[in-house]
Amino acid sequence: MIPARIIEQKRDGGVLRAADLAAFLQGYLRGEVPDYQMAAFLMAAYLRGLDDTETDVLVRCMLESGSTLDLAHLPGPRVDKHSTGGVGDKVSLALAPLAAELGLFVPMLAGRGLGHTGGTLDKLEAIPRFRTDLSAARFKEVVKKVGCAIMGQTTEIAPLDRRLYAMRDVTGTVSSIPLIAASIMSKKLAEGLTGLLLDVKVGSGAFLPEEARARELAEKMVAIGAARGLPTVALLTAMDRPLGVAVGNGLEAEEAILCLRGEGPADLRELVVAQAAEMVRLGFPDLTPDAARRRAEGALGSGAPLERFRRMVEAQGGDASILDRPERLRTAPVQVDVRAQQAGTVLEVAPRPLGEALIALGGGRTMMHQPVHPGVGFEVRVAPGDAVAKGDLLGVVHTKDEAGAALAVEAVRGAVRIGAPGEEVVHRPLICGRVDRPK
Repeated sequence: MIPARIIEQKRDGGVLRAADLAAFLQGYLRGEVPDYQMAAFLMAAYLRGLDDTETDVLVRCMLESGSTLDLAHLPGPRVDKHSTGGVGDKVSLALAPLAAELGLFVPMLAGRGLGHTGGTLDKLEAIPRFRTDLSAARFKEVVKKVGCAIMGQTTEIAPLDRRLYAMRDVTGTVSSIPLIAASIMSKKLAEGLTGLLLDVKVGSGAFLPEEARARELAEKMVAIGAARGLPTVALLTAMDRPLGVAVGNGLEAEEAILCLRGEGPADLRELVVAQAAEMVRLGFPDLTPDAARRRAEGALGSGAPLERFRRMVEAQGGDASILDRPERLRTAPVQVDVRAQQAGTVLEVAPRPLGEALIALGGGRTMMHQPVHPGVGFEVRVAPGDAVAKGDLLGVVHTKDEAGAALAVEAVRGAVRIGAPGEEVVHRPLICGRVDRPK
């Protein structure tokens, strides 16, 4: 296997032999293929695509590059959820303890920010001392004791994907259907699950804005799961506006805590409940959709998921007192209100400009292994369809300094598009599709 020949073949639109692609990927893991050649391959794969056989090789090599979790000893269904990434998407923080409260074990492997989207690990690490770098053994202990745990990939689990994930983030190769599918499914197949829920984002703030491509990704991942005996369901959910109010790691962690109190934005609560109901049905297939939803709604309003989240935070080394005063997560020293410069109807709150501005403020990454500032971000106080008067509050920016505040204010003004009073607003329903079997 000559690495340059593999890159050239894919660059020119060829289909790689399974053995050659496997050798190239294994060579990268051993250090025989350097980063610059893998970056070239990822760009070639992004531009030319991978067929089903090549994607299957990628999944298999990622999965076999590390160990898998044996969780068969747990006395209940093992169900996880994964989102393809969005702006303001803090669902996992509230969903994991809610699903655990509903009788599931939730061993969640999560990621960091990718491109313009935020990452679950970065949000959790806004909680002082919270550890996402658990060993596989400690992770299993927490899942058994608490019912849920959330950690990042380690060298033990799909290490090939861990390296490729970080490289895709900084090489402009994120929004590739086969690369996304292989990355997500290799991690999930390593978790020893009995069911998997996927949240595939659709709209201008998603990696795949077009609904047809998002559905294609959902179908591919559901098919990968089915081929390996893992029951998988995918929901297509709106990302043509931010989810909830908060955008930024600490602010989103605060909002997830409010959701677990039964408070916070209605769209966030609705998506958490809907996804919990889907997870419960994966664990207990005899439940009807209505019964599963009633259970999820009842549990979220009981306060019990918040206490389970407290136990998870404590078990993973975090400061659980933050749950009593989540406003302590607002750590940026500068806050500035952004007000409407004209009256009218909010036609759009574009998520991507806010996600990109968050990176510029230090809340995301431009280089691999770059630290992030947990406190910077936005509170978006309007939604599409809202009527605003001149001077009304559009949002609040949280930044490290005045220069950052000026950038952030312009980002909010650019994201919030105001039209004539009464002008019709068109946006997607929060849940706009469902895939539960291969095409």
